[in-house]
Amino acid sequence: MRRAPIVITATVVGLIAVIEFHTRPSAVSVANIPAAGAAATSPATSAPATRPTSKSKSKSATPKASTASPPSSTRTATGPQVNYSWGVLSVSVTVSGTKITKVGIASLDDGGNPRSQSIDQYSIPQLEQQALAAQSANIQGVSGASYTSAGFQQSLQAALQKLGVG
Repeated sequence: MRRAPIVITATVVGLIAVIEFHTRPSAVSVANIPAAGAAATSPATSAPATRPTSKSKSKSATPKASTASPPSSTRTATGPQVNYSWGVLSVSVTVSGTKITKVGIASLDDGGNPRSQSIDQYSIPQLEQQALAAQSANIQGVSGASYTSAGFQQSLQAALQKLGVG
């Protein structure tokens, strides 16, 4: 019985402390998100190591040279800002001819929500790589980032349509 006032007082003090506790959101910067181009260069650096082993493939490189001839038609478009429930994002895409060469985030605002920032930093590089691999907006998305994936895909599709690719 003598413990009851102590337990009640400690409970009230703990409850007040929890209610008064305020966190400060951390800022997210698009510069903190690794670019998809950096990940795409590592397979390209491993590709020359495989080419010298088979010189017969140099003849099949000729069609690649013909696809590389329209770099003069390199164009970039930015998709619309899409509200994806946890923030607003827009995607920028660069194409050379009809080939997607670069996908990135043009703008990102998640309201300073630390959980959303963490998800964005994890998922956006994966979404960029998926778009480059698929050469379209037909991407799988990232598990645990359904809203970000849907917003990314919607903005990417609109940017590709502006360029006449999607």
